Amino acid sequence: MQEQLRLTREKENEWAEKVDSYVRSIPDFPEPGIIFRDITTVTQSADGLKTAIDAMEAHVDWLKDEIDVIAGLESRGFIFGMPVAKDLHKGFVPIRKKGKLPCETVSQSYDLEYGSAEIEMHMDSIKPGQKVLLVDDLIATGGTIEAGIKLIEKLGGEVVGCLFLIELAGLKGRERLKGYPVESVVIYEGK
Repeated sequence: MQEQLRLTREKENEWAEKVDSYVRSIPDFPEPGIIFRDITTVTQSADGLKTAIDAMEAHVDWLKDEIDVIAGLESRGFIFGMPVAKDLHKGFVPIRKKGKLPCETVSQSYDLEYGSAEIEMHMDSIKPGQKVLLVDDLIATGGTIEAGIKLIEKLGGEVVGCLFLIELAGLKGRERLKGYPVESVVIYEGK
């Protein structure tokens, strides 16, 4: 078991290095001292995008039989959640910004650094008891993903995991999601 765990860590490090090689890091944006992790350099490369999706799928391989549906947060959660859903042969549910969905919705507000925002899902998008994998490109403070979890739970769904391409560990979003499995491909220690 110990050897198997070590090999898993080695594979995780290998995936992280591969994906990190496609991420563009921009210092002092949007303000001094911040390093912006740009994923457009990942998605604009066919190899980068395939590597990112493959890495994300590898991180939830242990969970794939538990998942009924995948939900992604607007908009970059759509970019990564849809191909993961396709490859795992699962349905995909979009979590949208307020006012974007045409049918009856359930909503959840959450705090931003300077204000608040609201996200919504269709009332019929998650069935009671469905097990949901929640996907986004990045976890920072965890506020948006926490709001997504609350939405899914309002509809009777069970969040069995949260999957991210990038984690900014210095912003402690993982701590906000205690009780939920969190998988991140690349973890940056700073903000």
